[in-house]
Amino acid sequence: MPEVFATSEAQIEVADAHGGAGQHASPELLGLAPYQWVSVAMLVLLLIAFLGAKVHKTVAGGLDAKIKAIKNNLDEAKQLRAEAEALREEYAAKIAGAEKNAEAMLDNARREAEGIVAKAETDTAAMVARRERMAQDKIAAAERTAIDELRTRAAEASTRAAAQLIAANHDAAADRAMADEAIASI
Repeated sequence: MPEVFATSEAQIEVADAHGGAGQHASPELLGLAPYQWVSVAMLVLLLIAFLGAKVHKTVAGGLDAKIKAIKNNLDEAKQLRAEAEALREEYAAKIAGAEKNAEAMLDNARREAEGIVAKAETDTAAMVARRERMAQDKIAAAERTAIDELRTRAAEASTRAAAQLIAANHDAAADRAMADEAIASI
């Protein structure tokens, strides 16, 4: 039986037989070195796995499923991006519309404020004019009252003065002469 593993004793014997120079003996089986046997074993295992167990179909199926999932994720990402772009454009349009509406509202508010101010000025001017007329009417009424009062006082004063003059200058004989004259005229 051939020796599979070389030992240190076998190396010493080999060294003595060849003239003192030691050579290392590699183990071999059927003329193949250990690394060759490992390669053969891997080849056989892979052939059994791929041909016998059809692992390649399982691996390919798994890879195909993974590729399909990645494609689906990419398609979904593209769709989400398109939706996001549409939403961004929609909100940009809404913002622009809101800015236009705000400007329109400000312009409208300014116009209304100007109208209110103009109406207030007109109303104020009309109120001032009414109050001036009322004041003038009150002044005119006060003047008429004062004039009437003066006329009344003047009439009373002249009546009193006339009564005093008549009383002072008119006696009983003058009264008879006036009475006779009045009766004669009838």
